[in-house]
Amino acid sequence: MGLFSNKHNHSRVVSFVHRHIILFAICCVPLLLLYEVNKFVSQTKTIAGHNLEPTPWHIFPSMSLDKESKLSKASTIIRCVYLSCGQNPSRPEDSKPSKPAFQCPEFFKNIHRDLEPWAESKISMAHLMEAQKYAALRVVIIGGKLYVDFYYACVQSRAMFTVWGFLQLLRRYNGQVPDVDLMFDCMDKPVINRTHHSSMPLPLFRYCTTSQHLDIPFPDWSFWGWSEINIGPWDEEFQSIKEGSKRRSWAMKWPIAYWKGNPQVVSPIRTELLQCNDTRQWSAQIMRQDWEAAARGGFEESKLSKQCDHRYKIYAEGYAWSVSLKYILACGSCTLMITPEYEDFFSRGLIPHKNYLPIPPFEMCPAIKFAVEWGNSHPSQAEAIGRAAQDFMGSLSMDRVYDYMYHLLTEYSKLQDFIPVRPSTAVEVCEESVLCFANAKQRQWLERSATFASSTSPCLLPPLENH
Repeated sequence: MGLFSNKHNHSRVVSFVHRHIILFAICCVPLLLLYEVNKFVSQTKTIAGHNLEPTPWHIFPSMSLDKESKLSKASTIIRCVYLSCGQNPSRPEDSKPSKPAFQCPEFFKNIHRDLEPWAESKISMAHLMEAQKYAALRVVIIGGKLYVDFYYACVQSRAMFTVWGFLQLLRRYNGQVPDVDLMFDCMDKPVINRTHHSSMPLPLFRYCTTSQHLDIPFPDWSFWGWSEINIGPWDEEFQSIKEGSKRRSWAMKWPIAYWKGNPQVVSPIRTELLQCNDTRQWSAQIMRQDWEAAARGGFEESKLSKQCDHRYKIYAEGYAWSVSLKYILACGSCTLMITPEYEDFFSRGLIPHKNYLPIPPFEMCPAIKFAVEWGNSHPSQAEAIGRAAQDFMGSLSMDRVYDYMYHLLTEYSKLQDFIPVRPSTAVEVCEESVLCFANAKQRQWLERSATFASSTSPCLLPPLENH
């Protein structure tokens, strides 16, 4: 009896242990799954700035994302990154546009100049990987789909609106944009010095460049809107500014030079410009822009359409180039441009004394006074310069912006000596995934700037001229 009793007790003990092991395993699986999900999510970098640090070459305060619980944050990232782009069927390729295209503006020729450093060497994967050291994100287009690898955060919503611009290009010229693989930096200053990188030129896209740099200029994010300061998409904003410029006739505009902006951006030019704030001595009114106060007032006093009441408007670069240039030129006032160091993709089409009056960076205040006095003595000429600038910006519609993007990427793709493939760390980005991450205000701006498939071909790119 004792033998059978021991066997029975042993069986009961084993059964008891097995049950507890199974129960323990059942309890651990959700915890383990939660741990793995959190680990997975913490490694996923997003267009909204999740898990991204500011660029080491231009440090700025970390982005303030909406406070969410870990579970809510994980749900948002998984839903927006991994579940958004496959929900809607891809758009069928549109029929080829039938209307004939026309010649692109002359400044489009700079596309050839910007890409000339790689005409012989071509762009290899080695070039690309070296350029990655200076990039905030990598943009890859394959078969009309967009993939992005995020390395560092961009200021405010620059990354979101820049990537949105790429998506709108793909919608605009559906099935026509070639496969490309490029590095992009969303900060202001060019970094690829021509001399330093002469033996191995590095292809890096950004919003501006200089004659001493290889950085490739690309339309900036604000063409699709700048939601943080209530600046609308470019076509909307231009029309609003143009209407605002009609509030006063030229004769009734204030006969002085006007500038309003932020001087606290490490800009020697703007710091010096503050010394010119004397309408009697220098014929200039220089206003500090307090963005915090403007935000509290709903940006009502900062509307660009309300800043066209002066005959002369001053353009002064900030930390580098400034998006304000296009809005100043759009006013139709005679632009006084303090000799810029940086250039964006369209500013190279501006002609001094036709679209603006140049102001030297030295003895700035006397130069501004002289320009104002000349303009007031020659009102028809000064008005014509302002009108020519406004007409130039009017010709730079979003149609032309997309054409520039298309031709730049097309010419760039011809220089690649490799076939683009999706990087293992890149995520597919589509309109739905961008809108998924956008807050209510960003979503409104993005939807307002959405384009449609073009019924015409892109304008004809002027050929490369023989030197």
